[in-house]
Amino acid sequence: MYWSTPATTRSKGLLERMKDGESVVVAEGYIFEFERRGYLKAGSFVPEVVLDHPELVKSLHEEFVHAGSDVVLAFTYYGHREKLRLIGRENELERINMEALRIAREVADQTGTLMAGNLCNSTIFKEDSDADEIQQVKAMFKEQVEWAVKGHADFIVGETFSSFGEAMLCLETIKQYGNGLPAVITLQPVKTMYTVDNIQIGEAARKLEDAGADIVGLNCGRGPTTIVEVIKEVREKCKGPIACLPVTYRTTTEQPSFFSLTVPGTDVKAFPLNLMACQSTRYEIEEFAKEMKKLGVQYIGLCCGGTSNYLRIVADVYGKEFGAKKYAPEMHQHFMYGDKTKFPEYFTTEIHKKI
Repeated sequence: MYWSTPATTRSKGLLERMKDGESVVVAEGYIFEFERRGYLKAGSFVPEVVLDHPELVKSLHEEFVHAGSDVVLAFTYYGHREKLRLIGRENELERINMEALRIAREVADQTGTLMAGNLCNSTIFKEDSDADEIQQVKAMFKEQVEWAVKGHADFIVGETFSSFGEAMLCLETIKQYGNGLPAVITLQPVKTMYTVDNIQIGEAARKLEDAGADIVGLNCGRGPTTIVEVIKEVREKCKGPIACLPVTYRTTTEQPSFFSLTVPGTDVKAFPLNLMACQSTRYEIEEFAKEMKKLGVQYIGLCCGGTSNYLRIVADVYGKEFGAKKYAPEMHQHFMYGDKTKFPEYFTTEIHKKI
């Protein structure tokens, strides 16, 4: 039995929800989660699982909706021409996009949630790209935008842009070829408060908003603690709804980006194979969600490292009703760590001390 969203919200589009002051919880992190499960290769990070195991993609979409996601994000992240060329599957480019969109649309229709097309950094855009290179990137964006429209997406996400120039190019392409679909554009904050093309991130977000992005904000790069200072800058500069979707790893003032993290107690780089050693606690995720709600962040979620147990914390803080809420922790029922008046002292005290 699929979890279904309340009937009052099913017919509402993204912008209507934003206008009404509502929030949307958005599950991301498909790339890292499928790598963790053994269905996606680290390094190339291409979503081949869409073609090789479509049933697993559908299952993860359903799991995230069960955990509180209001949006089914089509798994087309890194499903672009350059990435597929690297693994020799460029001839399957349209197939992988349309299959991902089909799966996402099916789950969204079954659960009464929104479905979004997904574009991301091209991995070839450079600050000094010439006109031919820029046209190449735009062509990559264009085909994915047109497929998202064909696949009946409710809106289109362009994300993980460390360069303002590439983010703007993505937005312009969505506006030109997206058939009027709302555009959500998010920048990737890394070590500094600036984009790699040296624009203050809050100012870059404002420029994107002024250029027609319906929602602007941040995703990836920083964890739930170090992303806060950057999203505050975005909130200060922008007038409309903003988005925040950090990685779930414990970044610090000394290591603000998850690309610079080391495994605790060692000099070993954590990204990308040892990031599990740097996971945030559930309490840190909860505090992040509370802070975002206080700041008025309406488009909220988790990026790399995001899993259903973390997502349901965010959804709960934001007051959502969802299937997994039934299974929220109730530690007072634990025979050793719970309510001492309801369990034998042998377990709550004697065994507790010994272990």
